[in-house]
Amino acid sequence: MPRRLLRLLVALFVLICTVGAPVAAADPAGCTFRDAPPPPVDSSENPAPGQQPPAPLPVPATPIGGARMAECGPVIPTGAGHPPANQFESWVLADLDTGKVLAAQDPHARQRPASLIKVLLALVAMRELKMDTVVTGTWEDANQDGTRVGLGPDGKYTNDQIFHALLMHSGNDCAHALAMQLGGVDQTVAKMNAFAKSVGALDTRTASPAGLDGPGMVSSAYDLAVLFRIAMQDKHFADAVATEQLQFPGWGDKPGFIVANDNPLLYNYPGDIGGKTGYTDDALHTYINAAQRNGTRLVFVGMRGTMSPVTQMYSQSEPMMDYGFALKATGAQPVGQLVEADPNAVRPSLTTAPVPPAEAQHVLASGQSAEGFSLSTALAVVALLAVLAGVLYLGIRRRRTS
Repeated sequence: MPRRLLRLLVALFVLICTVGAPVAAADPAGCTFRDAPPPPVDSSENPAPGQQPPAPLPVPATPIGGARMAECGPVIPTGAGHPPANQFESWVLADLDTGKVLAAQDPHARQRPASLIKVLLALVAMRELKMDTVVTGTWEDANQDGTRVGLGPDGKYTNDQIFHALLMHSGNDCAHALAMQLGGVDQTVAKMNAFAKSVGALDTRTASPAGLDGPGMVSSAYDLAVLFRIAMQDKHFADAVATEQLQFPGWGDKPGFIVANDNPLLYNYPGDIGGKTGYTDDALHTYINAAQRNGTRLVFVGMRGTMSPVTQMYSQSEPMMDYGFALKATGAQPVGQLVEADPNAVRPSLTTAPVPPAEAQHVLASGQSAEGFSLSTALAVVALLAVLAGVLYLGIRRRRTS
């Protein structure tokens, strides 16, 4: 068999094997946090003794939400004015009803969500817990780190009261009380992560029910917009984030008290319908806010925000909301799409293997495996190997008979 023919067949084999192989996600210049957030500033994310830190989540080869969602700088419609100045490293403006992304900046950057992850906890709790169930508070609830509403040992609370306080005042004691009913902290974290994956929030992995920093904690502005949009389809969630004040039970000798919503725009931004605040030393400021105007409901998600020098996050978010409504009014072309997922697809049994979203399934639908190697490619390789084997066999027979 001539060596030139052999080399040609080998080259063809390599070419066919590479056609249809998965292409690594592009890492455009400036995408500093494409794989993982910046290093932590303290020891909160150190794994337990004897454990290894979790590996970064895979970056999808095809950007979820559209090609422009892979961009790292401002992602704005052609011809649109620049967004207002703000100190959020990544953000998303989207239509709550259609899921259209109106504008963004580094939407898939991997950042820490802080208490915004309580939206994900709320989604799991709404599907598994009865809101009229009466819960008895514990010392463990009361002693949680970070922001607490005021649950006390032997205090009596309905899940509805705990759920409202979780979202209104970001109570970590409330997050713990819900997690205990969901099977404990570890089981709750597993359920939260399963839910996120099932609805296409592929940048998201929580390490705690409340949003306290921990090994592998990560999300993105895009994912949080997806999760908040799903949550707002449930009246119970929408009511909780829009409630300004709630009468909360006391415990022991402590009388009942008023829990106030800690989202400032709920009180002073026209048409505001609620949101969620967050902060940790590693995450910095995170913020979600939604509002309605002229029949349009928009959501703004900002991550890793800083104050310069004293401008509050909500003050920076207000002009961003105005910018989003202006884009909507002018009919600007959307720059992406929040992944569509059926929020009812995830039932109380969240331990089953999650189903990838439509955007993540398009490769499978075209006859490819999850690794991107298509059936037609495989058949072509088999056929080529058969031809190659035949040629080699004939070459060997000729040498033997000559």
